[in-house]
Amino acid sequence: MRFTGTDRYVATDDLKVAVNAAVKLRRPLLVKGEPGTGKTVLAHEIAAATGAPLIEWHVKSTTKAHQGLYEYDAVARLRDGQLGDPRVHDIANYIRKGKLWEAFTSPALPVLLIDEIDKADIEFPNDLLQELDRMSFDVYETHETVTARERPIVVITSNNEKELPDAFLRRCFFHYIRFPDRETMEAIVAVHFPDIEKRLVARALDIFYEVRDVPGLKKKPSTSELIDWLKLLLHEDMPMEVLAEKDIRKAIPPLHGALLKNEADVMLFERLAFLARRQGS
Repeated sequence: MRFTGTDRYVATDDLKVAVNAAVKLRRPLLVKGEPGTGKTVLAHEIAAATGAPLIEWHVKSTTKAHQGLYEYDAVARLRDGQLGDPRVHDIANYIRKGKLWEAFTSPALPVLLIDEIDKADIEFPNDLLQELDRMSFDVYETHETVTARERPIVVITSNNEKELPDAFLRRCFFHYIRFPDRETMEAIVAVHFPDIEKRLVARALDIFYEVRDVPGLKKKPSTSELIDWLKLLLHEDMPMEVLAEKDIRKAIPPLHGALLKNEADVMLFERLAFLARRQGS
């Protein structure tokens, strides 16, 4: 298979190369980039493009690596034993399969998404090294070995919140998704809004990139936030005159709640507007 993007996902040439290289090597594709650059969606689109089933493992701060393999519910077995349930005689009834088990035993070659791996503790990636390398693991309670029928396509995302171990990185094919330039962003907008007025897009992108370039911004707006903002502008039928307004008293963009996600950034723009008014008076 060769990944060339989809009708719903604009993939840059270097991203296509990374996906196809990882698939060829059957190495996990480790994708980094700032939030909102389409890392998680990439796995969905690879699955859609190849017709493969998608298995998603969304990692949280409390997630442990063994949960991706399986979990043994000893409490349920004890309870059933007290109730005289005959199922207690077969320990397999209390083994819950994890996402890696699902991927290894999938009838069709799956895409396995391990999303936001950097949310877990530092030992989490190391605890998956052997399983991702050997594509097998032991179930100690039932004395069986689960082995992958075929190496799944593994996509691992990270927001770069913490460093990943070198031993883990060596086993991955790495790609950093750079924030889209204006030309790429225009293509992304066209996918979501094929009939949108070009003048509106041009002005909205001017404002969007100006907002991102403001020094001291705590949370820069991402691609997904731009899409939400454009959706609101279209829904509210925002006149072009509002977006084209050059009045220095209106430094904060209309419907800015779609772009600015915390009070510190809103206050920053309010201060900039105040200073602009003082200088203009």
